[in-house]
Amino acid sequence: MIMSLSAGAQSGHFKVFKDSVDGGQVFNGPVTFSDLNKEASFTWLSSGYDLYDPDGKTIEKLQGRLKNYSIVVFLGTWCDDSHNLVPKLEKVLDKAAYPYSNLTMYGVDRGKTTLNGEDKQYGIKLVPTIILINEGKEVGRITESVSKSIEDDLEAIIEKDALQNK
Repeated sequence: MIMSLSAGAQSGHFKVFKDSVDGGQVFNGPVTFSDLNKEASFTWLSSGYDLYDPDGKTIEKLQGRLKNYSIVVFLGTWCDDSHNLVPKLEKVLDKAAYPYSNLTMYGVDRGKTTLNGEDKQYGIKLVPTIILINEGKEVGRITESVSKSIEDDLEAIIEKDALQNK
């Protein structure tokens, strides 16, 4: 079920190599949740997804609003913070019925760089970094960890954006 819900844009143009530190798989470049879910060694993704129970009231708020934003995610398949936060993000996006066509994800190497330099365009220093974009402009980002929860932090960014655009 996860894989069917998680199909997204820009699949298949990433590089895979063995991590020099822990020997795990590193995905570098544009990836989707579907790409990540196909990698058998990424057990952190399905287990993190299954174990996370997002707040229903916040999800209800996100259902009508989150779809108006594009989301850009930078993650490290080698990174513990990405292993913690990215499965939770996937669950929240699924629960909020987020259109995956509005999601762009990039895997980074340990230097936090991507194949085509997108990391420089977005000023990526830490991963994961989750960026919300409204009408072509960045309106907020979640970097490395959350203040409260992934869904609450997304809602806070959207609320701040709404207040600034009144």
